[in-house]
Amino acid sequence: MADDLGCEGSANVLGMRQWALLASLYSTQYLGLNFFVVALVAILRSEGAELDTLGLVYMLGLIWPLKLLWAPMIDRFTIGRGGHFRGWLLLTQGLLVLLLLAIGRFDVIDDFPLVYALCLAVALLAATQDIAVDGLACRLLPETRRGLGNGLQIAGGLAGNMVGGGLILMLYPQIGWAGCLTLLAALTAISAVQLIGFEEPAWRRSGDATGKLYRRMMVFWWQPGQRCWLGIILLVSASSGMAYAVLMPLLVDQGWGPARIGLVVNVLGSIAGLVAALISGWLMYRFSRRDALVLGVGFQIIGITVLLLPAWGMTQAAAMGAIVYFLCYNPVSVVMAAMMMDRAAPQSAATDFTLQFTSGQFAAIAAMSAGAPMAAHIGYGGVLGVALGTGSMALLLSVGLGRSRAAG
Repeated sequence: MADDLGCEGSANVLGMRQWALLASLYSTQYLGLNFFVVALVAILRSEGAELDTLGLVYMLGLIWPLKLLWAPMIDRFTIGRGGHFRGWLLLTQGLLVLLLLAIGRFDVIDDFPLVYALCLAVALLAATQDIAVDGLACRLLPETRRGLGNGLQIAGGLAGNMVGGGLILMLYPQIGWAGCLTLLAALTAISAVQLIGFEEPAWRRSGDATGKLYRRMMVFWWQPGQRCWLGIILLVSASSGMAYAVLMPLLVDQGWGPARIGLVVNVLGSIAGLVAALISGWLMYRFSRRDALVLGVGFQIIGITVLLLPAWGMTQAAAMGAIVYFLCYNPVSVVMAAMMMDRAAPQSAATDFTLQFTSGQFAAIAAMSAGAPMAAHIGYGGVLGVALGTGSMALLLSVGLGRSRAAG
């Protein structure tokens, strides 16, 4: 690993207010986007929207991996004088609140083109906020606490999915479209209020020209040990993506209805994943990075293996398989996020972390896109077998990865 890798948070000691801020930022960033991608689809369909319209909504999720294109801008430029990342976070959180309130003033069917344009702006702002909070966490978290910090990151995403994509949708019949958007705005504003009282440590921002930061993305993977690490990221992400791609159709073919799928996958599965993420983050300091990675990949393989039971016709194991899958695939996400922070240079923290994270997202999206068509030819068991083979290759690379510095 190159000498300039590794964020500079090792000297920091975080208080409860800083932990609460990170937890809040990682949760609220997903609220609006998850509501639009999950709940808005159900609302539109119930109001008679065409399937082509629903496809446009799903495209909002594609904005997230594209954030790599403007990540260097977050490292390079500072907004305001209250701290480098704090300025970006105040801007994005404030605009998110205003946009959510604005969207609630329009009719979701009659004004759909305008609503969709505003939703697109929400997706762009949420992705930008994610770049900034990742950069802040990378520079703020001591190395021994990155596991817990990334546990909060993964758990926050799951919490945002439960609230934005589940609980607020349940309130829609009672409070309506405007009420849902007002509630989303109020929850998002919590982080903005916390940011007002947050004092970001004074650290040197990147003095590199923007072009140099973009060129860094071209050479990042050519540093010693990074290509092996890239292989692990791609294989782990593709393995989980393929398994997730067949989970929903597998449950439908087992006779599950939308309500049962929503309860088990979006609620119970998310709760299981949230607990697993927090526990694995808390336990990470007991292991070296490499050993934690090997264990995490191993757990993911177990989760995919359990999905084979319903794929082979054991219908009574479907619920258990779905919950165990969510329980087992989240720990490796926590470990890998911590290792991504370890490999991010202080002066390009947001860029380096985003480059690694979006590489995994692209692999997962590609695998998810291929999973269902593959199942039509080789069956659910065949796709899960490919996912297991991919995960096993990731395990072999993880075992062979040079021993990282112990987390504690």
